[in-house]
Amino acid sequence: MRVGVIGAGGRMGREVCRAVVAKEGLVLAAAVDPVLVGTAVVDLLGPEFSGAEVGGLSGLEVTGELPSITEAGVDVVVDFTNLAVSRSVLAYCADQGIHAVVGSTGFTAADLDEVSEAFAPSRGSGANCIIAANFAIGAVLMMRFAAIAAPWFDAAEIIELHHESKLDAPSGTAMRTAEGMAEARLASGRGDLLADATTTVVAEGARGGAGPAGVRLHSVRLPGLVAHQEVLFGSPGQGLTIRHDSYDRASFMDGVVLAVESVSRRPGLTLGIESLLGL
Repeated sequence: MRVGVIGAGGRMGREVCRAVVAKEGLVLAAAVDPVLVGTAVVDLLGPEFSGAEVGGLSGLEVTGELPSITEAGVDVVVDFTNLAVSRSVLAYCADQGIHAVVGSTGFTAADLDEVSEAFAPSRGSGANCIIAANFAIGAVLMMRFAAIAAPWFDAAEIIELHHESKLDAPSGTAMRTAEGMAEARLASGRGDLLADATTTVVAEGARGGAGPAGVRLHSVRLPGLVAHQEVLFGSPGQGLTIRHDSYDRASFMDGVVLAVESVSRRPGLTLGIESLLGL
């Protein structure tokens, strides 16, 4: 399977390149990043990859334009850039019949409707798409556990912590977690969580933002962090905390590779990798 990576020079892009090169059955066929045009792809991988392991990449350079993925005969594109770039990438892939795996966050409901229409099987392009807020298997399980717990507690809040360069808040993972919790409460016949009784806010935003079902969402941005999230539940006399930590971007790669290997068998648009894990 021939894979193209968009944003190949970024921190996530480089990690994806390494994961693709290391995975038997996958071939890194194209790398796109307008900032690093002309850079040898082997220079993105790091010293831990020997010349023998990356011999198939001899001569492959970073390009700056999307048509290069078509010229390279790419089967699947992996995109970890930003919302504006991902919109263009998805439109291009849908038009060219190239499968897409996307980890950018911030998609609106309208965006997802457009993507669903663009990748609809009825259009006949044969291209499918997987968009996930988080590709770490542990994070997906954390979201699932939070949904299971949600109907059984009176109140819940989410604290998500990310590196200082993350542009959106709250994170896509936090929003998806809150949505799953709200859906679980609705399905069980439970309504919104206990209302916030705060009447005086000394520092604006101290109580976070109100999410689905009344879940309060708090965002932390600090150097040294990667991606972390706590879901705190409370009821009289007891509490439950569910936490997941990604200490390194390698934590996302098992999910990315799973999505790359699965996307051709998932018609249309798939949101999240839960279904790939049988959840």
